[in-house]
Amino acid sequence: MPEFWAEIASRISQTTGRTFLPVKKTPVGGGCISEAWQFEGKNGRYFVKTGNFPFDAEAAGLIAISQAVRTPAPICLGECDGKYWLVLEHVEMGGKVMRYDLLGKDLAKLHRITAETFGWETDNLIGSTPQINEKSAHWVAFWKTRRIGFQFDLARKKGHDFGTGPETLMENLSAFFADYHPRPSLLHGDLWRGNAGFDPSGRPVLFDPAVYFGDREADIAMTELFGGFPEAFIDAYDRDFPLDSGYEKRKHLYNLYHVLNHLNIFGGSYLYQAKSMLDLLLSEAC
Repeated sequence: MPEFWAEIASRISQTTGRTFLPVKKTPVGGGCISEAWQFEGKNGRYFVKTGNFPFDAEAAGLIAISQAVRTPAPICLGECDGKYWLVLEHVEMGGKVMRYDLLGKDLAKLHRITAETFGWETDNLIGSTPQINEKSAHWVAFWKTRRIGFQFDLARKKGHDFGTGPETLMENLSAFFADYHPRPSLLHGDLWRGNAGFDPSGRPVLFDPAVYFGDREADIAMTELFGGFPEAFIDAYDRDFPLDSGYEKRKHLYNLYHVLNHLNIFGGSYLYQAKSMLDLLLSEAC
């Protein structure tokens, strides 16, 4: 077995205290910045992510949200010859039962974990884009500078033109928060349908987080993007932790961040959607 995988097997043995004798590795797909593998041995199997970016922030995020939701537990991580890897608990997925109502309850529990400030201990990634998590006591300022402002600046560097719309929007962000003052809730941060699964019993499992403390509505808004979650999810969440009536307007502000990020990663196919969302927000704020 090549040195890279031999190093991973050795670290698994050291971390678990049980010799791991690898038999095979099987690719199981991955995201835009990593590859994923099932790594099997005579005495166990693991889920391994490999890529060109360190996985420290992802592992810390999984540990953080595991206080409230099930996640694949990080086993060990490292780097070999310039390539990074993360070993996770192997969780059997793909059961026929999908308890989205339990996912709604678990997410409400996660969002009740709060902090004094918005942000996170370190920056992390949203896809392959840096996600800036410098702490702030003020949510509107945080969202303006660390989220949509950052993404608009990056989009312009890539040649995308939004005119004066971004500046107008950011000057009027407070209009969306006139009677709403969110607390810093612990967020998954990248909660689309592809980052949620279910074990054979139907219990929800979340993975690939981009964790920070922010307005819980930002997580909920993303569950409506890219295919969305079934009604059972939001119904269960709203029973446990009702949303503010202004969410229906703010959700577009929060989802603009992710659409801009997709524009910056994948290119112009998301430009029309980003401009349409910007125009809608400007019509509501000005």
